Amino acid sequence: MKDNRTFVTQPVLPPLEEFIPLLEDIWKSKHITNNGPYHQKLEKELAEYLGVPYISLFSNGTLALLTALQCLNIKGEVITTPYSFVATTHALWWNNIKPVFADIEPEYCNLDPEKVEAAITPETTAILPVHVYGNPCNHEKLKDIADRHNLRLIYDAAHAFGVKQNGESILNWSDLSILSFHATKVFNTIEGGAIISHDAKTKERIDHLKNFGFTGETTVVEPGINAKMNELQAAYGLLQLKTIDNDIAARKEITKQYREGLKDIDGVRFLEDIENVTHNYAYFPVFVDEEKYGMSRDALYGKLKANGIHGRRYFYPLISCFEPYKNYVSASAENLCHAHQLSSQVICLPLYEELCIKKSESIINIIKETRI
Repeated sequence: MKDNRTFVTQPVLPPLEEFIPLLEDIWKSKHITNNGPYHQKLEKELAEYLGVPYISLFSNGTLALLTALQCLNIKGEVITTPYSFVATTHALWWNNIKPVFADIEPEYCNLDPEKVEAAITPETTAILPVHVYGNPCNHEKLKDIADRHNLRLIYDAAHAFGVKQNGESILNWSDLSILSFHATKVFNTIEGGAIISHDAKTKERIDHLKNFGFTGETTVVEPGINAKMNELQAAYGLLQLKTIDNDIAARKEITKQYREGLKDIDGVRFLEDIENVTHNYAYFPVFVDEEKYGMSRDALYGKLKANGIHGRRYFYPLISCFEPYKNYVSASAENLCHAHQLSSQVICLPLYEELCIKKSESIINIIKETRI
């Protein structure tokens, strides 16, 4: 029976007829993991495509973030955002680091630099912002704060594949940047992730850490983990990279259609492109003002779902509301006013390469007709 539901995203799959020869080659070589030829090729091609000096592939983005924190020997407290997927904060917890939440800026949902600076204590060692929805953080101000207070700056860039500002990859900002290649992302390797670093020595250490700490057949220099990307994922990723520009262009067209169709609806706000930024159109969040729109976010969410449209409330609840973190002083609602407001208003509408014009028009019409 055909499933007619429309979900918030749908993965791009490479043509099976192109994947099969690569699988046959892997089967023939029997080199299926441990820095094989497809792994090496994908690192090289991704570095060239993204415009970054060094990239280390991982089996998923969470392990990449865990390893980045280990690589920089982060301890104590790290200031981060409550408005993200929970893996951002979980990576701190697993490294025995205390997360300190700071509020976000209302326009693009990224960490507010002023709130970050106000949250610094003698125990603060780093700042961990997220480029939410792929929109670049205010790097100039965050870097200034990090430099003045001698803090590390690590970006969770899970949403930011291919994003540039003034022609330069935002992945080159900060001490390290982390990517996710999960199936829900613009570029995917089914599961996967990466760390972007800036020098050969750091990349070498990252590559040791993700392979149990081995530096040779019989030498382990520090406790590492197993976070390697396998050859099947890497081969899949090479095929994904061939079509990524067309995939992003298709997302851009759907985004333009949403903006045109929703622009005159009072109480529904969406994010515009940022000047001098090359976007990847990873998400299309809308924010529902109940008073102006005449219906709550959750009521609209339910109406869409009843019509087979499965958007997602990215990000609701806030990380700071979850059981492991809700009792932190920095998790209080008073400390996170903008984050709570936006979390209560957001719905990410379906956005993916194969979303047809007719379907996106029907989504727009549901939002228009739902108004009281």
